[in-house]
Amino acid sequence: MLMGLAFQTTAQKKPTPAYVYNRAPLYQKTYTTLPLGAITPQGWLRTVLVQQKNGATGQLDKLYPLVMNQRNGWLGGDGDQWERGPYWIDGLLPLAYLLKDRELIAKVKPWVEWSIKSQQPDGYFGPAKDYPSEPGVQRDNSRDWWPKMVMLKVLKQYYDATADPRIITLMSNYFRYQLKELPAHPLDHWTFWARYRAGDNLMVVYWLYNITGDAYLLDLAELLHKQTFDYTQAFMHSDLLSTSGSIHGVNLAQGIKEPMIYYQQHPDSIYRKATAKGFDDLRRFNGMAHGLYGGDEALHGNNPTQGSELCTAVEMMFSLESILEVSGEVRYADQLEKIAFNTLPSQITEDFMSRQYFQQANQVMATRHIRNFDVNHSGTDLCYGLLSGYPCCTSNMHQGWPKFAQNLWYATADSGIAALLYAPSEVQVTVAGNIPVTVKETTQYPFEEAVTFTIRTPQLATFPLHLRIPAWCKQGTVKVNGKVVKEAAGNQVVQIARTWQSGDVVELSLPMHLYQQTWFENSLSIERGPITYALQIGEKVTPVKNDKDPVDYGASYLEVRPLTPWNYALIATPDDQLAARYKVVKNGAPAAWPWAAGQVPISLKTTAKRIPSWQLYNEMTGPIPYSITYGMETGQEEEITLIPYGSTKLRISQFPVVGGR
Repeated sequence: MLMGLAFQTTAQKKPTPAYVYNRAPLYQKTYTTLPLGAITPQGWLRTVLVQQKNGATGQLDKLYPLVMNQRNGWLGGDGDQWERGPYWIDGLLPLAYLLKDRELIAKVKPWVEWSIKSQQPDGYFGPAKDYPSEPGVQRDNSRDWWPKMVMLKVLKQYYDATADPRIITLMSNYFRYQLKELPAHPLDHWTFWARYRAGDNLMVVYWLYNITGDAYLLDLAELLHKQTFDYTQAFMHSDLLSTSGSIHGVNLAQGIKEPMIYYQQHPDSIYRKATAKGFDDLRRFNGMAHGLYGGDEALHGNNPTQGSELCTAVEMMFSLESILEVSGEVRYADQLEKIAFNTLPSQITEDFMSRQYFQQANQVMATRHIRNFDVNHSGTDLCYGLLSGYPCCTSNMHQGWPKFAQNLWYATADSGIAALLYAPSEVQVTVAGNIPVTVKETTQYPFEEAVTFTIRTPQLATFPLHLRIPAWCKQGTVKVNGKVVKEAAGNQVVQIARTWQSGDVVELSLPMHLYQQTWFENSLSIERGPITYALQIGEKVTPVKNDKDPVDYGASYLEVRPLTPWNYALIATPDDQLAARYKVVKNGAPAAWPWAAGQVPISLKTTAKRIPSWQLYNEMTGPIPYSITYGMETGQEEEITLIPYGSTKLRISQFPVVGGR
């Protein structure tokens, strides 16, 4: 495993000055993000971003006018003063600059300009009107810290894209205001959200310190850390992650990065250990095959019928991106891809116009119904709609894919380039000697095994290229200009250090094999590379006019019901015989949108047995049979098809297991 300590030697080298590296006394992080716009998404990734532009991300002001209109408090109006406006812009802004889209940039500008101009003499910025933080409750909370944390992320990205010096002035003044006010009005003075989510605030403070070097920012960082919920202690010494209902799922997704963010100021191994243990325990007690956990809304265990919130998906992706940048550990990139390639495409429709509030790992009916969730919103939480369930995800879902694209490539502390996530793209980066280099990445990953990098440089350039070998890959191979230069086992980052010339081609091969993982009640998931495979179920999609809820929950939604059986058990198979049991079927090149249900690039064929006693309960799968239950009545073996999890609206992804013939 690649640990941060392995970079202590290279971190002493003077990094290329083109990027915002940590300045002393902060720990020199392994990787640093590139300016917004340095990476150009291509292939299927560009397709999904264009779909966002044409869908809800680009049109939310028209689709959700109750909130995203000129009356919004973040445009100076008397409307919503809370998180929803900043949430939308937190995804719209990186999308606009990744696509270099003038129309979208023009939509972003008024929100940024108003925020800058809203700054008051004491340093506060943002809406200054009171607003209800709870239904029917009005109180003096206009200066609540939490919504500003989202807008700080927006403004940081705006500076990354434009280098507008007004952002530095605004943040410097606001952070002085925070340092003065937090002792009397701590993070949880108005609402509890900021106390759990202040890792977002902290990381922007460190970012500004790296630009200005102002010492007071480190004092503010210490104060923010002290007032933030103590995730380090909770992960290391409490039963937080093994106790149902102990923490809000989105708070956890945002807060889980805080120990690693703070590690930059105090590089004590306890913060790395706490982060790793947090993820280990989250998987053990609450994890599911799609890469997330039961949290509907509070933490709710690992039964595959428990819900996982869409806000959790996009916030956990951002947390993993933030952790990866500091730690350099492969496991966090692997987890990030698991969510991006499974959870995210299944929970948002291809046209980016409908989404689920919650999704289930075993989901056989997406209908209006009250289920065993911690919170229900008139039973619409599983329905696909723009506003069904609860509208926060309507505003927050937009950041997932753009920030994934923005974190494909990093500058490195040894003046090189790192590709830590894989998707078709092109990057412009400055390497050792301030030489501008362009790298084009061509791939059909995550469905195919090959990733090709073509380097263009105006002159000979000596620098290392860092490439991640995922933990699921038994052995990766790197070729340069057709010659093998490195073979490496999974779960590490390899470095190809050489003098490069224009036209050099690097071929990375990541052989994908079938493997199985064990979950709740000893159920199994079948996986190949970063993709979880799920039972293909015939789907009947029914539009429903919403005449039961207030208008702010949407005028309509989609219900999905099964047309084919779902109650299958897999046949118990040793790991070394999976290739014989499951036939990998390649269905041709991926479509422009590779998760299109009707034309999946890879499917699996196998045989399974139906369990007659496993039936619907409360419009969900009944209790999943324990694997293996001896004497259980089953049907005969019959062929089934498994398709990528992200291509499904209905699915079984965690199967009970029975014996064979």
